Amino acid sequence: MLKKICRRVKTLVTKSFKKPYRPSPQPEPIIMPPPPSPPQPMKPPNKPFLFPKTQSTVLPDPSLFFSQTLLSTPLPTNSFFQNFTLKNGDQPEYIHPYLIKSSLSSLSLSYPSRFFNSSFIYQVFNADLTISASENTNPGSQNPHFISSFSDLSVTLDFPSSNLRFFLVRGSPFLTCSVSGGGGTAISISTIHAILSFSSNSAQTKYTIKLNNNQTWLIYTSSPISLTHSLSLITSTEFSGIIRIALLPDSDPKYEAILDRFSTCYPVSGDAVFTKPFCLEYKWEKKGWGDLLMLAHPLHLRILAGDDSNVTVLEEFKYNSIDGELVGVVGDSWSLKTATVSVNWHSVRGVKEESYADIISALVGDVEALNPTITTTSSYFYGKLIARAARLALIAEEVGFLEVIPKIRKYLKDTIEPWLDGSFSGNGFLYDAKWGGIVTKQGALDSGADFGFGIYNDHHYHLGYFLYAIAVLAKIDPVWGRKYRPQAYSLMADFMNLGRQSNSSYTRLRCFDLYKLHSWAGGLTEFADGRNQESTSEAVNAYYSAALMGLAYGDTRLVSIGSMLAALEIHSAQTWWHVREGDNMYEEDFTRENRVVGVLWANKRDSGLWFAPPQWKECRLGIQVLPLLPITEILFSDVGFVRELVKWTLPALGREGVGEGWKGFLYSLEGIYDKEGALEKIKNLTGFDDGNSLTNLLWWIHSRADEEEEVGGGGGKYCWFGHYCH
Repeated sequence: MLKKICRRVKTLVTKSFKKPYRPSPQPEPIIMPPPPSPPQPMKPPNKPFLFPKTQSTVLPDPSLFFSQTLLSTPLPTNSFFQNFTLKNGDQPEYIHPYLIKSSLSSLSLSYPSRFFNSSFIYQVFNADLTISASENTNPGSQNPHFISSFSDLSVTLDFPSSNLRFFLVRGSPFLTCSVSGGGGTAISISTIHAILSFSSNSAQTKYTIKLNNNQTWLIYTSSPISLTHSLSLITSTEFSGIIRIALLPDSDPKYEAILDRFSTCYPVSGDAVFTKPFCLEYKWEKKGWGDLLMLAHPLHLRILAGDDSNVTVLEEFKYNSIDGELVGVVGDSWSLKTATVSVNWHSVRGVKEESYADIISALVGDVEALNPTITTTSSYFYGKLIARAARLALIAEEVGFLEVIPKIRKYLKDTIEPWLDGSFSGNGFLYDAKWGGIVTKQGALDSGADFGFGIYNDHHYHLGYFLYAIAVLAKIDPVWGRKYRPQAYSLMADFMNLGRQSNSSYTRLRCFDLYKLHSWAGGLTEFADGRNQESTSEAVNAYYSAALMGLAYGDTRLVSIGSMLAALEIHSAQTWWHVREGDNMYEEDFTRENRVVGVLWANKRDSGLWFAPPQWKECRLGIQVLPLLPITEILFSDVGFVRELVKWTLPALGREGVGEGWKGFLYSLEGIYDKEGALEKIKNLTGFDDGNSLTNLLWWIHSRADEEEEVGGGGGKYCWFGHYCH
């Protein structure tokens, strides 16, 4: 059989494409046809497609914490402030550089210390300062707070019982509070520490408070305020205006002049604007006077445009953070530019013809085994299976073995259509109007079904697999693609909508955090450590698949946005999930024992996984690799780190019960620097992950660089245009 396949491959490769010579026929008389009627332009539907509406029995009520004006619009479900909208709204959120907690009509801020060992790191919340009104000015108010507005980079909390409004803008070294009230409002500021010293300037617009935990806090006001204090309490007379509070880093006087200088200009909101391919611009709305001081995390600094004359980096002005040092940047508009990432259907370097037979042999077997009767009803595992089949079609294209594509096309049509037309009996997609998004039939009734998809967990993971399969099917069957384009775009828009219009069906970029520059998988579940994400590679797959769908439909805007979000997700994975030997991002104890983070939380780093303990290192590696795709090469472009990661993981394979599927992902990374060794191990595997196949693993190994070829680098080197046209 293999000899026949090899002969077939040789025939395909060497067959002449010249048409046989035929003598030219004598010209016929030319008869002019009647002029054609002008083509009718394709009109987009009046309204975007929506899956059937449902009333979920498991979703929380958003009206408890969002203002009435916001309830008619789609609402965030995976955002940096989500804890403020869940249960009592009293769990802290990390608004860099402070942990912020709302409770009992007061707001507490903490400049957190860190607890760490070899297994995890987390920031410790202590109520360093708590701000409230001295008296309840609105006794009839039922809510401790409500959200009056939010944007990409900020959220505004109102406290109706106290005339206080807090502008929580990410990266601001100041907490900014607007105090209203006809005759002013008396303010109370308490601390769990003891006040060692308390002083003000002559104008009573700046106060300095030193606490017994070695912290120094500065309070600035827009007009004079009279503050008095006891051991742990500061009170004021009636005041109306702006109060700004900032920690003095390291209690160092040299930074005080910087805070003084920028205390009069404050941000009230911030937006992220996609200006051009691979460029993101931050724009803050500011009030007051003077220049705006904000803080940048390490990835910001890495991609902050060097030619941006609108900003000044204050390299010595720093705050500590679990995400690395936060550095001062002056300017109300930043330009962030990532390395370009070319989204490809096929491998970056291609597969050499002498390897075709090896791949085709596996391909024939994997396609023959495709069974359109999928037994799982899980949106996640179903998505993995159809994406796995779609990979086979693209590999068949790449090695020129097109005979198998009709069977794959039929399989994809038979398995995808029931989810798009609502005929799948075990599950399906529905639309939730309460928060504004897609849920599953099972998830609308059970918060634990489909890994919490019904409460907006993991949307980009599940839908990313569906988009990959849809993109491939639309590529190989454009007629089918046109028929189901409305449903395909609805799935994409659930987590990739860019619009801000009130009549939109979906919230803006549901999972993607435009300050951290990566996604959050955790949805409408209250967590003490905020949102979380486990698999960066599945997040990359979501945006990569959306970009592929753009290629299939000729949608250059979707290609551009999907490619950029994939590039940012890759940057973030390499910055915060990949732990290099000797790196100083995390504490030495954690860095020494870990090469990859298990679950990354807003306020925590955990070596364990949702489904496995820290010792199962093969699972930690695998969940950061799957699904294995052409873009995986860019995610793991640092070959030195790949060697460290594989070396760290290999001993775990000696444990009894290690799954063959997880071994496949480890060997695939080993193949980046040892093709022959990894190839032998892969051929000895007896099983594969449900989203992977022997064909895909062989394709990956045979498309790796030979030793003499250049290996490594960053995303930019994979852009062919940039390679030839500097």
